[in-house]
Amino acid sequence: MPKYVEFTSRYPDVYKLANAPLADIITIWNGLGYNRRAKFLHDSAVKIVTEYNGKVPDTHEHLQTLPGIGPNTAAAILAYAYNQPEGFIETNIRTVYFQHYFDDSHLVSDQQLSEVVAITVDSENPREWFYALMDYGSYLKKQGAGQIDKSAHYKKQPILEGSIRQVRGQIIRSLSKSDMSELQLREDIIADDRFDSALVGLIKDQLVQRTKDLFHLTK
Repeated sequence: MPKYVEFTSRYPDVYKLANAPLADIITIWNGLGYNRRAKFLHDSAVKIVTEYNGKVPDTHEHLQTLPGIGPNTAAAILAYAYNQPEGFIETNIRTVYFQHYFDDSHLVSDQQLSEVVAITVDSENPREWFYALMDYGSYLKKQGAGQIDKSAHYKKQPILEGSIRQVRGQIIRSLSKSDMSELQLREDIIADDRFDSALVGLIKDQLVQRTKDLFHLTK
């Protein structure tokens, strides 16, 4: 919630987000993980301003022209932002449907789930329906009824400690404070054999750039 409040206070509309330096957005996003999503969000804001007159698209086709948005995310935006009865799949939603429709099943595909979600979605108040599903799914998981391993697409999230993701996050945090040379970066973080892969990955994802001998967040 503090991150949400900070982000929406600084960027209250798509124009302010589109015109902000990417480095500022990456900095404020820091701590949430998956920093590529910050860039996707910024790139999407630019596209919305330049190609959609500042209005977030309200169709599957146009939403999926935005960076990082696929069919499932497009459906979620349509349900939440535009109150359209579009079904989408998310961890908590899987939990609810596994509990009530697939209790005796194993390796359930999202296609199977999607068919049931489409049939059961509340066509009059889909936004509130999905709010309720999310809360109910969270409740079921707290009761030990998650059953997420029933999903044919389930992959256990690898732990952060000891991962390249951990070093990527540390590099982002360091560069959010100031530009640094490679030596300074190595001294500022856990510079083990993950460092090179993490730094190369951040540059490839266009989150970090190098100007002369200094690395910095993408402007």
